Amino acid sequence: MGKFQLKDIWSNPSLLTAIRKFSFWLSFITAIILIYDVGFDQTPSLNQSLKDFYFLVLFIGIPSILIRYFAQKEKLGLKVKIFDTILFILFSLILIIHIDFIWKLLPLPDFFNKMAWVYLALSLYFIRELSVININFDRDYLNPAQLFISSFIFIILAGTALLLLPNATHAGISLLDALFTATSAVCVTGLIVVDTGSYFTEFGQIIILILIQLGGLGIMTFASYFSYFFRGKTSYENQLMLKDITNSEKIGEVFNVLKKIILLTFAIELIGGVFIFLSLEKSVIPEFGERLFFSVFHTVSGFCNAGFSTLQHSLYEPAFRFNYPLQLIISVLFILGGLGFPIIFNLSKYLKYLVKNKVLRIKQGERALHDPWVININTRIVIITSIILTSVGTVIFYVFEYNNTLAGHSSLGKVVSAFFSASTPRTAGFNVVETSGLHFSTIMMIFFLMWVGASPVSTGGGIKTSTIAIATFNFFSLARGKDRIEIYKREIAQISIRRAFSIISLSLAVIGMAIFMIAAFDSDKSLLSIAFECFSAYSTVGLSLGITSNLSSASKLVLICTMFIGRVSMLTILIALLRRVKHLNYQYPKEEILIN
Repeated sequence: MGKFQLKDIWSNPSLLTAIRKFSFWLSFITAIILIYDVGFDQTPSLNQSLKDFYFLVLFIGIPSILIRYFAQKEKLGLKVKIFDTILFILFSLILIIHIDFIWKLLPLPDFFNKMAWVYLALSLYFIRELSVININFDRDYLNPAQLFISSFIFIILAGTALLLLPNATHAGISLLDALFTATSAVCVTGLIVVDTGSYFTEFGQIIILILIQLGGLGIMTFASYFSYFFRGKTSYENQLMLKDITNSEKIGEVFNVLKKIILLTFAIELIGGVFIFLSLEKSVIPEFGERLFFSVFHTVSGFCNAGFSTLQHSLYEPAFRFNYPLQLIISVLFILGGLGFPIIFNLSKYLKYLVKNKVLRIKQGERALHDPWVININTRIVIITSIILTSVGTVIFYVFEYNNTLAGHSSLGKVVSAFFSASTPRTAGFNVVETSGLHFSTIMMIFFLMWVGASPVSTGGGIKTSTIAIATFNFFSLARGKDRIEIYKREIAQISIRRAFSIISLSLAVIGMAIFMIAAFDSDKSLLSIAFECFSAYSTVGLSLGITSNLSSASKLVLICTMFIGRVSMLTILIALLRRVKHLNYQYPKEEILIN
């Protein structure tokens, strides 16, 4: 009888809800205290009090998860059980190694006694509790464009606040410079007003690294997937909202796409980080921990097309400018990040098809009656356009810079550096040559490459490769007297053509306005350097002719707005601001306007 009553008590929905809410607010308050602890210097007595508080939180928080684990009726998935098991194991290890008499018996290195493990456990606990909160988005109140823009504004402001913490920098930072750095990191631009490696502490660089990762993939991607990860369900309204944000074709594919994006990102960054680590010489970075952090920072910055580096002059540093394997690894990272997730998914699907098709032919000994349309038209346009831009850019850079910025390189080095330098303007932002010393013709080519940028639904910016491709197809279509664009036995939809030319027009308008305003605020700067800065900011590239840190406060604000508009796109901002027409059941007589 007693067991039955006890079971009824723990199965009480009201009690479980109260425990869930208490655990969430406990983890939330702990996260705030954790930020305060890491961001400010503490007295020894307060430091000890905070440690005692952290262990008390773990003593209360972990059992609260266990109570809900066994009391709630809903069954949790295997992935949630694995996550919780890791959390419980981490908590147990922390308890064991912090008990003095056990610590003396175990021959464990000091590495296992650092507070970083406690911080990790508390962070996982907060993520666990935050992700089970039920958040529903109302499309009537907040449309996908508004939600997308709001998420970027939120993370920029949060990043600014974190960078203002005393322990984030060695000598403090102004509000404007913190806002500029946070915006550049979230918008994966790479323009800097202070040197990342020397100005920010390790804590500050970790903040920038997290901002780059969240900005590259979008905070909504992480928040939505982790919520679904732990809760295992979501509302239909949320799925409609996420379908528009992720560009998924079907509502049922939304979370599958989110999972693929996150897993693919971490897999590529992990592989890239390992290769970067192996390419580093111990004589250049002697400490293992420093080499590891360098690899992690640059693989994330590379894949997200951020262009941030812990080196003062990026990869142009004397010890790195001739490290050609490192250049190739990072170039592969930002090219993959700039291709776009739908393109990578489609290419992987095509590779699977080739393998299966060959296996079937070997086993069955018969040819397929027809070849299916595996590589879609988006992939074909993006791949071909990217190859043309990169190839032509490499040749032009090699020819014009052969005896200029590439003069100190070997024959192979010239080719690798030319390839890297022609690829990086497509929103990556790393440099292996002195940008200010480039030939004028090379700079003009970089203008165009920066403006075009990466591909749709990628970590890069610019007007996108598909946009310039559609515009080019339209030129030839008009010249041949066609009333539509046809490519690969497909007709391009009119909405795609209208969207492409809207993006082109709006981009030139924004860039032109930015150039006009900075030229007015900093009249001592050359028009070439100002234009280069504005194209780089709008396309989230990060390359500069060296004037960023010397700009006035007003010009920095202009660049902040330009970077933000370039990341979310002016068209998205207009969609968010203007009311969408719900009914269009009429059509006026058509009139042809005189053009040319």
